[in-house]
Amino acid sequence: MRTSQDFLKVGTAIIFVGFTILVLGVILTIIDHPASSQMGGLIMIGPIPIVFGSSPEITTNMLGLGLIISILYILFLWKTKH
Repeated sequence: MRTSQDFLKVGTAIIFVGFTILVLGVILTIIDHPASSQMGGLIMIGPIPIVFGSSPEITTNMLGLGLIISILYILFLWKTKH
């Protein structure tokens, strides 16, 4: 029988592996294409997106993604309340 501790360990491992893959991807992109690399990021604090990017195009794309995630988050919360 699985306990909550088992699920906590698996969840933590999945987050760690995902973060490691993300960091390695960024490092390899910078090494392969140092001059032409464009990067951006999205940090969600609840339904509020915080975006950043190395160019206006990337920043706009991250903002669009953040807005889509925010809308889905709010719809999910609204749906669970009713």
